[in-house]
Amino acid sequence: MTQITEETFEQTLRSFIQAEQIDLRGVSFIDPYGMLGLLEIGELCMLEDVRKTIILPQTGDVCAYLDRMGFFNFARRYFSLEPSNSDASGKYQRSADSDVLLEITPIQKSDDIHFIVGKVRDRAQAILATHLHYDDHAINGFIVALSEVCQNIIEHSENKGFVGIQKYRFQNLNKNIVKIAVMDVGIGFRKSLSSRFKLRGDLDAIDKALLHGASRYEDEGRGHGLAAVRRFVNQWNGKLSIRSGTARLSIIPPWARGKEQERGLIAFPGSQINIMLPEV
Repeated sequence: MTQITEETFEQTLRSFIQAEQIDLRGVSFIDPYGMLGLLEIGELCMLEDVRKTIILPQTGDVCAYLDRMGFFNFARRYFSLEPSNSDASGKYQRSADSDVLLEITPIQKSDDIHFIVGKVRDRAQAILATHLHYDDHAINGFIVALSEVCQNIIEHSENKGFVGIQKYRFQNLNKNIVKIAVMDVGIGFRKSLSSRFKLRGDLDAIDKALLHGASRYEDEGRGHGLAAVRRFVNQWNGKLSIRSGTARLSIIPPWARGKEQERGLIAFPGSQINIMLPEV
């Protein structure tokens, strides 16, 4: 495997979830979704009292990027790293002109969301306005969408999660894009909604939450967070995918690849959310 992204996530799970070692030596590209996926595999292993070993990429640029995104700060909690003397200790800090909009950041409580929003807002003008040409209205919408998708973890996962955001040059589109990854290994959409709704499976649960504003709470006005995210993503011609349990539901613009509905995936707890927003 040379890339670890949403597109290779099922292969990543097949390769690594049962293996004693996670061999990344051949990896030449990894994005925030891939990084968070590895960390959530580690979180799941820790819950099962298992500690795996990650064999780090041979490509120095990939290790530098993992370091700059703060991956190693969390990976060491779950994994042993080889080679153990690798230079992955915060050497590659974010520079003022970095394309990293948000390093990997944990989400456990509402205060975390305030921190995340504040940090992203500080960097949004430099990255979203300069590279994606978003105006203040769009940037505010971006901040609201980010806040809602993070809040979803606190309200529904019963576990902590992670978020990471990065700007890339998307060669197929010949435009800049921002990738937002948010993940947890909590109870997932189906279990979260099953107390209030009769569900046919994981895909039905995601559908109800994303397309119909369903919530585990009866309070009026709850359950519209993901709907707001969906509207923002549609407005800016972005891609949104939500994976939970054994299913994935995606909103796919013409420029992106993927399937709108996927069932029978490898069972994996919690929710894995990917958002891609293109330059206007």
